[in-house]
Amino acid sequence: MDQDPFYSSSTTDQISREMLGMLLTYDSPKGLVGGWIVETEAYMGQKDSAAHAFKGRRTASNEPLYGPPGTVYIYSIHGRYLLDVAAQEKDIPQGVLIRAVEPTIGLDIMEQNRTKHGVDLTNGPGKLMEAFGIADKKMNMEIFGDSKLNIHQQDKKIPAHIEESNRIGVANQGTWATKPLRYFVKGNPYVSGIKKRDVDLKTHGWR
Repeated sequence: MDQDPFYSSSTTDQISREMLGMLLTYDSPKGLVGGWIVETEAYMGQKDSAAHAFKGRRTASNEPLYGPPGTVYIYSIHGRYLLDVAAQEKDIPQGVLIRAVEPTIGLDIMEQNRTKHGVDLTNGPGKLMEAFGIADKKMNMEIFGDSKLNIHQQDKKIPAHIEESNRIGVANQGTWATKPLRYFVKGNPYVSGIKKRDVDLKTHGWR
């Protein structure tokens, strides 16, 4: 990950907003793939009833969350792999889930990996990992930028408007389930679940 102080100076929900528009890349065995981050979710650690580290839960599987800022945390749910980044100092287990990207690099590789095209290619956390060709947790505990995964903080598009909502898929996860900790680029067609009438066909939601 490009060295930038925001990872140590911002709260995790702020980081989730700041990541929108950053370029996420993966140097895959088939070639470089990547896209602009258009949707994220913040998970606020021990106090967050929807977080993997709720009440200080610490296991071999969620150990990357306790790593230094920028640590890769890949986990699986319902047979799909999801990509998270540890957002705070070591042993503060807060993270940002990258939910969707607007694909820009290696489109042919991603379409081959998913046998899909158009917005369905990367408009969800499991879909983007499948498009990238990541189907294991081998990069866990690596640091973005020192890994084949990178978040390019300086290579960034600017959202015209950032929307927020409750997070997806955590409805039964206690009092924090309804907190507005999901952030997305308003009008971007690759945001998961966006209605066609809300898509900005002209700018995709960028300035």
